[in-house]
Amino acid sequence: MKNHPLSCENKHLMQRILALETQLSEHKSALDDKDKNILEKDLILADKDKAITDKDKAILEKEALISQKSDKISTLEEYIRYMTQQRFGASSEKLSPNQLGLFDEAELLSDDVEAQESHTQVPAHQRKKKRPSIPDHLPVTDIIHDLPEDEKFCPHDKQALRHFSDECSKQLDYIPAKITVLNHIRRKYMCPCCNDYFVTAKKPAQPIEKSIASPGLLSQIVTHKYCDGLPLYRQSQGIFKRLRVELDPSSLANWMIKCGHLVQPLINLAYEQLRANDLLFMDETVLQVLKEEDRSAHQQSRMWVMTNNSERRMVLFHYSPTRETCVADEMLDDFNGALMTDGYAVYDKVAKTKALKHLACWAHARRYFKEASDAQPKGTSGKPEQALAYIQKLFRIEAAMKTATIDDKYQRRQQNTLPILAVMKTWLDKSLKHPVKSAKLTKALTYLNNQWHKLIRYTENGAWPIDNNLAENSIRAFVVGRKNWLFAATAQGAKASANLYSLVETAKANDIEPSAYLKTVFTLLPQAKTVEDVEALLPWNINKVVG
Repeated sequence: MKNHPLSCENKHLMQRILALETQLSEHKSALDDKDKNILEKDLILADKDKAITDKDKAILEKEALISQKSDKISTLEEYIRYMTQQRFGASSEKLSPNQLGLFDEAELLSDDVEAQESHTQVPAHQRKKKRPSIPDHLPVTDIIHDLPEDEKFCPHDKQALRHFSDECSKQLDYIPAKITVLNHIRRKYMCPCCNDYFVTAKKPAQPIEKSIASPGLLSQIVTHKYCDGLPLYRQSQGIFKRLRVELDPSSLANWMIKCGHLVQPLINLAYEQLRANDLLFMDETVLQVLKEEDRSAHQQSRMWVMTNNSERRMVLFHYSPTRETCVADEMLDDFNGALMTDGYAVYDKVAKTKALKHLACWAHARRYFKEASDAQPKGTSGKPEQALAYIQKLFRIEAAMKTATIDDKYQRRQQNTLPILAVMKTWLDKSLKHPVKSAKLTKALTYLNNQWHKLIRYTENGAWPIDNNLAENSIRAFVVGRKNWLFAATAQGAKASANLYSLVETAKANDIEPSAYLKTVFTLLPQAKTVEDVEALLPWNINKVVG
C-alpha cells in the first residue's frame, strides 16, 4: 500500500516535535543545573554574609566592651584623683586663686574657655603663726619674783636699790578637777511632849533619785561625752580612775538615759518655740544602733537636726530609725515658714505637703563641683572651675552685706545676684546639651539643674540665706563625737543622746558654758511644777534663774 502524503508529513512533524521536546528538556536540565549552582553560590554567599555579620557584631561588642572598660578606667582614675585629693590635699572647698582667675568674668561663655585645659602653678600656702592670747575674764594670781636682800645694793657705790617698776609676763595655768562628796543631812524632829509626832526635813528633788550622781557630776559626764566627744568607757577608765573613783561604764550609760528622759519637757517646749520661727534649717546624718526591735545591728538609723538663725538660737536633735518622710513631717509639725535643706527628696515632699517655701543650699552645689575639680588631672581647669567661679561671686556678694538690713540685702541681690544667676543658667543649659565623661561633673551639673528653682529662691527675700551651713555646723559636733563612740547600744540611748546633744549645742549657740548650764538644768528641772518653771530653764532665760 502506498504511503499517504499527509501521513508522511505528520510523521515528520512528530519527529520534529520530539526532537524539540528533547532539546527543550536538555535546555531545561541545563537551566536547572545553573539555578542549582546559583542557589549553592547564594547559600555560600549567605554563609559568608552571616560570617561577616557575626564578625561585625563581635567587633561591635568588643568595641562596646572596650569603650565600657575605658569609661570604667576613666571613672576609676577620676575616683583615685578625687580620693588622693581628699586624703592628702587641703580640706578647704576653696580653689586656687589662679584657677578661679581663669573664669573671673561670670559673663564669659565662649566654647573656647569652656573647653580649655590650662596648666597652672599653684603657689605654696604659707600659714601665719598666731600667738595664743589670754582672755580678759579669767582670774589672775600675782606671783612676785623679788631680788634676794643681799642683791638689793649697787655693786658700784653700795647704795640701796630703789624699786621703780615691774616687768610682767602672763601664763595660763590649769587647776585639775576634783571630786567631792555631798553629804545630804536631813534633820529629824519630834514632839518632846507626846513623842508621837515626827518630821524630817525634805531634800530637794534630784535628777536621778536614790543615785550617787549629783547635778554637778552628771553635767560633767554629759559635757565630756556630748561636747568633747569622750566615750563613757574612757571617762570611766580615764578621768574617774585617775581620780581614784570607780564608776562602771554601764552605770554612766544608765545615768545618761535617765538624764535624757529628765529633760524631755524642756526639749518639747524648745520644739514648740523653734517652730514659731519664720525660717528653719534641717539636716540629718547616719547613726548605728546595735540593739533595736525589728532591726539588725548593721542597719543605719538617722540623727536629724533642726535649727534657726534668730537671736534666740536653738539646735534640736531627733533620733529616728528611718529616713522617711513621716519623720521630717513630725519634726516640722505646724511650721509654716521657709525651710533650708540639702537636696534630699524627703524635704521636697514635706515642703509641698505643708506649702513651705523650700530653699536649696549653694554650699552643696559648690561641693559637688569641687569634687569634680579634685577628680580632674592635676593642673587642668574646665567646667568645674567655671561653675565654682560663678558660685564664688554669689558668696562674695553675700559676704559683702553681712551687716546690711533685710531690705538692703534684697535690693542688692536684685541688682547684683540675679544677673550672675542668669548668665550661669545659660551656661548650665549649654553644658547639659553636651555629655561629659566625668561622673563627678555629671553629678554636679545634674544636681545644679534639678535644684535650680530652689537654689535661686533665696533672692526673693533678704532674710533668707544662701546655704544650709548653719545646720551642717550644728550637726558637726555629733559627727565628731560619733568618730569616738562609734555607735549607740540601744534606741533609748540614741534618744537620750539626741536630747542631751540638743541642750549642749543650744547652750553653745547662745554663748553659755555647757557644763554650767546643764548643772543648773539638772538642779532646777526636777523641782519644776509649771510650764513657766520649765521655760525659765531655756538658755536665754537661765541668767534670770541663777541671778
